[in-house]
Amino acid sequence: MNVNSFDYSLNFQEVNFRIHPELYRIGKGEQGVLLVEPYKSEILPFWKFKTESIAKKSAAKIYSLFERYLKKKDFVGADISRKYLQMGFTRARRYANHKSGKKFEKGGEGNSADLKYPYSSGSKSKGNKIIAQESDALTNEKAKAATIFKHYWFLAKDNLMYQEQKAAFKKKFYL
Repeated sequence: MNVNSFDYSLNFQEVNFRIHPELYRIGKGEQGVLLVEPYKSEILPFWKFKTESIAKKSAAKIYSLFERYLKKKDFVGADISRKYLQMGFTRARRYANHKSGKKFEKGGEGNSADLKYPYSSGSKSKGNKIIAQESDALTNEKAKAATIFKHYWFLAKDNLMYQEQKAAFKKKFYL
């Protein structure tokens, strides 16, 4: 396994990443956001994006947790908070684009195992017809919620203290 890759082989019911930060790997994007404890239990209850108003409260609360983790020099908590902000953006955008949350029609050509590359791996929906984007995908309530989360996500990922702690974390725990 690549030292930078998120390690899905861990027993996530047993590992407390606050006690064992050396087991945490940043990975890509939102990897591990719904697995890494105790942070999932601390942050997930505040993660909401149904409306712009709800997203404002949610993203602000998660960002305040992010700052609290940074002050405590708890990089894993800060990184998971950043991932929740990113996931707030991506999920709200998904629902802004497609009210059902589904991008692909069912059935169709669809078993990706039967398709040639680049459709031969990944989602079982690859190769299926894409559902048309909502006509108000850039202005609807979920789009506004996504904008809120994107703002806080970028504040987090560009935060100098976060970047310094990330570099120190990698230097300490990545071989």
